[in-house]
Amino acid sequence: MAISTSTPPDGATGIGAERQRRRTLLHRLDVRGAPYAFVAPFFVVFAAFSFYPLIYTSWISLHRVELSTLNLMEWVGFDNYTALWDDDRFWNALANTFTIGVLSTVPQLLMALGLAHLLNYQLRGSTFFRVAALTPYATSVGAAALVFTMLFERDFGMINWALSLVGVDHIDWENNKWAAQTAISSIVIWRWTGYNALLYLAAMQAIPRDRYEAAAIDGASRWQQFLKVTVPGIRSTIVFTIVLSTIGATQLFGEPLIFGQGPNGITGGADNQYQTLGLLLYEEGWKNYQMGRAATVAWAMFLLLILVFVVQRIVKRLITRRT
Repeated sequence: MAISTSTPPDGATGIGAERQRRRTLLHRLDVRGAPYAFVAPFFVVFAAFSFYPLIYTSWISLHRVELSTLNLMEWVGFDNYTALWDDDRFWNALANTFTIGVLSTVPQLLMALGLAHLLNYQLRGSTFFRVAALTPYATSVGAAALVFTMLFERDFGMINWALSLVGVDHIDWENNKWAAQTAISSIVIWRWTGYNALLYLAAMQAIPRDRYEAAAIDGASRWQQFLKVTVPGIRSTIVFTIVLSTIGATQLFGEPLIFGQGPNGITGGADNQYQTLGLLLYEEGWKNYQMGRAATVAWAMFLLLILVFVVQRIVKRLITRRT
């Protein structure tokens, strides 16, 4: 019995080869192009809402532009930057930003470190305490600032009432420079201490337990274990929170604005005693209608953050070399 074999026509062979090439091409595009497709939304959003405003702000800072006529720009070059350099309000706002940043960041991180150390122990209801520590962070800036503004009110505030019980006269928290900056710093401390504490707690729980056991065998006390094991183990997290707090202090805006209770909030008090760079930016752009100057302040803040980042990297390298 003869068996007949038939070969497909040349056209069918060509169609099969074409399909195979398409499948191979689609597979290559899927393997090589899929990662870019997954990260593309981030870059699209970043370009639209971060990169483009950054470039456009730098362009505006080189012009004289008013808020009412944004389509009319007068080229002034770096005149806005030289005027900002000679402006006493800028240096006052920069000094206030620095002092409020120090008053809020240092106690905040120290308290967060201690709170995280306590939460790291096996406590009853630890979940409740962790959620309670994060509650102030979930509170809006407006609500927290309004409550603290009433607490620090000069005549009927609870803080002055408590101080009067120990013989301290009423403090004018808003009009006194250091008192106002202390009050504003307390708002920042209250809102961010719990958040930083949970960051430290997560880092502490990643430290191997055998390190503590070895330190205990060597006779180290709880305090010595904290200094020699815990702090070095979360050093990178501490640096991260310092940088994050520095950025937040540079952009401080809502707390002093609401603390001023009206027009004085924009100027940072009657004598600009607590005006930050964020408030100065707002005053130039939305009170004086000078968008070119406001953009210049924004770029000064951006350059300041870059300087802080560079200093942080240099300090980190020096510490790494010594260790």
